[in-house]
Amino acid sequence: MKMHDDIHNYYEKLVLDEIIKQKLNETIDVDTLADFCCTVLNQLPPRYIRYEVDMAFYLPQSERVQMENKVKAAITESRKLISMRSHSE
Repeated sequence: MKMHDDIHNYYEKLVLDEIIKQKLNETIDVDTLADFCCTVLNQLPPRYIRYEVDMAFYLPQSERVQMENKVKAAITESRKLISMRSHSE
């Protein structure tokens, strides 16, 4: 088993989906976006999975909505941090 190939944090997908939805990938340079993703993910609890299909099938809708709301809140907070950092430079 290769852990980095077989196991991943489901929040990574949710964060990337929301970044694309908000088009942040079009307004933030690649290096800053990598730091941004780390900042967002560090605010969220890990949710490790092996297969995406497991989450789609077994995750209750209410829990999925709650996870998406946590992602949005973490992105909002991280945007504030990036904004404050860019204003102080």
